[in-house]
Parts: sequence; structure tokens; C-alpha cells
Amino acid sequence: MFNKGQLAGLMKQAQAMQDNLKKAQDELALMEVEGESGAGMVKVLMTAKHDVKRVTIDPSLLADDKDMLEDLVAAAFNAAVRKAEELSSEKMGKLMPAGMPGMPPGMKFPF
Repeated sequence: MFNKGQLAGLMKQAQAMQDNLKKAQDELALMEVEGESGAGMVKVLMTAKHDVKRVTIDPSLLADDKDMLEDLVAAAFNAAVRKAEELSSEKMGKLMPAGMPGMPPGMKFPF
């Protein structure tokens, strides 16, 4: 199936790809995205690795309906998560070789 030279080359490529993926993961941990709802009255700042850094709520909402505020916070979190997922997919997608055999389009990795 593979001769020693092909196997060594394949192993070298796999190691380089693993190093590049680790570097990309480290970069994603530093990149921040912001989700908002209620026309910017609720904002969630998180890293692309889903670590929440800050939640900002406009003071005028604190006197309003608790259920509405909870919905706005949830919506802002969801918006931030979607942005983080898009950023992560874009960053990781650039690292995948186009000729990677057996990799279906849109396959998600557990990182």
C-alpha cells in the first residue's frame, strides 16, 4: 500500500497539519466576537473558543420585564456563539488541504 518513503512523507504532513491546527486553536482562543440583541442594548463578548469575557446590559432594561431581559440575554449569547462558530470554521477550513481524501464537506472537528 505505502512504501517507507511515502509513509514518512505522510507522517511529516500529518505532523505539520497537527502543528498548524494547534496554532489556529491558540489564535482562536484570543479572538473575540460580540453578539447583541435588542438593537445593541444587550451585548455578549466572548472568545472564538466560547469563553465569555463580558455581558453588557443597558441600564434602561433593568427596570423592564424580567422575562424580556432573559430573552435578550439568551439571544445575544446565541448571536455570539454563531459568530464564534463561523470564525472557527473559517479559520480551520483554511488549514484543511483541498485534496484531503475521505473528508466530507462541512465536516466538523471536535476542537
